[in-house]
Amino acid sequence: MDKKNTRTEDITEGLFQFIDNSPTAFHAAANAAAALEKAGYVRITGEEEAGIKPGGKYYRTRNDSALIAFRLPEGRISGLRIAASHSDSPCFKVKETPEMEVEGHYVKLNTEGYGGMIMSTWLDRPLSIAGRVIGKENGRLVTRLLNIDRDLCIIPNVAIHFNREINKGFAYNPQVDLLPLYGGGAEEGTKMTLKSLCADTLGMEADQILASDLYLYCREKGRRMGVQGEFIGSPRLDDLQCAYGTLRGFLDAEKEEGAGGEYGAVYALFDNEEIGSGTKQGADSTFLSDIVDCICDAYGLNGMQKRDLLAGSFLLSADNAHGVHPNHPEKSDPTSRPYVNGGIVLKFQGSQKYTTDAWSAAVVRDICREQDIPCQNFANRADVPGGSTLGNISSAHVSIPAADIGLAQLAMHSAFETAGEKDTEYLVRLCQGFFR
Repeated sequence: MDKKNTRTEDITEGLFQFIDNSPTAFHAAANAAAALEKAGYVRITGEEEAGIKPGGKYYRTRNDSALIAFRLPEGRISGLRIAASHSDSPCFKVKETPEMEVEGHYVKLNTEGYGGMIMSTWLDRPLSIAGRVIGKENGRLVTRLLNIDRDLCIIPNVAIHFNREINKGFAYNPQVDLLPLYGGGAEEGTKMTLKSLCADTLGMEADQILASDLYLYCREKGRRMGVQGEFIGSPRLDDLQCAYGTLRGFLDAEKEEGAGGEYGAVYALFDNEEIGSGTKQGADSTFLSDIVDCICDAYGLNGMQKRDLLAGSFLLSADNAHGVHPNHPEKSDPTSRPYVNGGIVLKFQGSQKYTTDAWSAAVVRDICREQDIPCQNFANRADVPGGSTLGNISSAHVSIPAADIGLAQLAMHSAFETAGEKDTEYLVRLCQGFFR
């Protein structure tokens, strides 16, 4: 096996492990933090910001689900290179007091949709519950990550004999059709509240738990598919494929001699992109601008110098893109047609909901050319408007040149998505060149 294939397989296995260990945004941020600490990055809090110095490596979290890491040059700083992605994926959030007993024989959980998922894909799959729990220990409130790491729930379909028209199209009601089966009734002696199960999993007492943010997640493992293993399938590829690829490129670039020069390197992992980013940990918050202010303070930059710093900066907004679908190629734009395993996707939109313009596109294409990476374009059909991204949302707070990029995938927002094995490596290599 040649070196390129060996590296591709190594990156793919790393991606699968990252996704498998990241059932929620809280876990994704924790896993990114662990990788950063292993590489020597120091976690900072508000009290420690004054200790940020040129030449240092730091990271900060927000809400346990978002993270920004940065490393600074020793001497002067001319700008920032920022790669941003997001930690959340569409799923079902578990409501408070979720247990619902059905005729003394079943217990199901009350949930609600988070983000715009393809609802039907969540049925008849092994599911479990993960998130964070807030409890009181030794007189203090503490946060504990939770992953009930076993096949716990399922959302069973209604048999076709009871719904003969289902294959002609069916409108799922999330309050009726998509509640997960959790356990048997009390008469079988199997009834246990979810709160008790969480406490048992964490080695706590149930009355220690004061609150929680819990989500259903798909238990399917990442795997290679296709006649030559050229495709990958996994839950949460949108956007953990970009979160992992940008993180690995961010860390790998540091190992290269002379990496960065006079530029600071920034890795941003925002939460809540799937519901509009309008939270304290989302791209539509002060999180990135707060970090930029900390960096400017470390170099003693005044207001004018900060504006010069931003003018010399660049943002890569990395979020997966829609690839041409093999069964529905007509859904894609006639001329902008990205394919799985076709390389980095530059995303354009006339309404500027994507940040890419001629200047930023040229920058990305130039890096791709230098790194020998294929680059392709995405644009929505003129009669099918698309959504916004964290790129243009972030740019409203930190106004710098930016490009929206991604990797082509199929079945976006399905419980199990499809993408290309080669593309994750392309993103890693792009970020290595970008941070150099």
